[in-house]
Amino acid sequence: MENRPGFTILIADRNPNVRDLLKRELVSDGYRVIPAKNSREILKQVFSQTPLDLLILDPDLANVGDTAIFEKLNNRIPQLPLVVHSFQTDHSQYPLDVKNVIFVEKRGNSIEHLKRVVAKILNRNRKEPCD
Repeated sequence: MENRPGFTILIADRNPNVRDLLKRELVSDGYRVIPAKNSREILKQVFSQTPLDLLILDPDLANVGDTAIFEKLNNRIPQLPLVVHSFQTDHSQYPLDVKNVIFVEKRGNSIEHLKRVVAKILNRNRKEPCD
């Protein structure tokens, strides 16, 4: 798997252990990682000047109003790829018009699957250097 330094990933999960694990794993793969523990921190990053390449989101966050966070993200950065990393397997409650969403179920061994999904998304969206 090719390391892609320069990509910035926002990880949003209410569990600090999960945030730390995902951050450690993704940083070791060469990504820059910004953690967020609630929707307020997500929106702060989304509206900051830091360009984001990917958001990994567990929607079971404190102060997330059902699908409101998806709508805000889709309105602000519709091109931002979103990986929903959740124990839920029923995705019918999410808005159908949200673009660039991939669902990865949390399981005991899901970190390797999640890392493959992240690499695939970012390699697909990679901007080729200008010569």
